[in-house]
Amino acid sequence: MARGLIRYWAAARAAAGIGEEPYEAVTLAEALASACAVRDAEFSRVIGLSSFLIDGDPVGTRPHGSVPLPEGGTVEVLPPFAGG
Repeated sequence: MARGLIRYWAAARAAAGIGEEPYEAVTLAEALASACAVRDAEFSRVIGLSSFLIDGDPVGTRPHGSVPLPEGGTVEVLPPFAGG
């Protein structure tokens, strides 16, 4: 089980109600499921539209269950931005 930080940007930050929070998970899917479990459907919707960086590296289209999280890592949650 790895521990690190999830940072929310733009609409993800608004939906989460916070800018960042710790994670304790093995995969990106587990970390996101934990974050969604304590929030409303709007947060889950935004997460479903977002892209992710782990320590600056894009997750891309990989299944979130196959993306391991590093100890001390940072997950950036990037919702779609207007204009690009």
